[in-house]
Amino acid sequence: MSAKILMYATSVCPYCVRAEQLLRRKGVTDIEKVRVDLDPVRRAEMMSLTGLRTVPQIFIEGRHIGGCDELYALDRAGELDALLTTAV
Repeated sequence: MSAKILMYATSVCPYCVRAEQLLRRKGVTDIEKVRVDLDPVRRAEMMSLTGLRTVPQIFIEGRHIGGCDELYALDRAGELDALLTTAV
């Protein structure tokens, strides 16, 4: 079973695109993408949860991973695949 992914993003963010591309290459088919550029309430929610204003902000199974750089760092460290696979 694939992990639940939540990504706060905007439509014009190249880091959001890169993060989504990596997740897709890893086989993730379902990403709940929250467009904070369209919904100020959800942007405030993101900032409350993370303390950050920048996008993307990525959560895997409810765990805040961070942004694009942190996602790629997890992949380079060999830790991303384990996070993306959850027990049934």
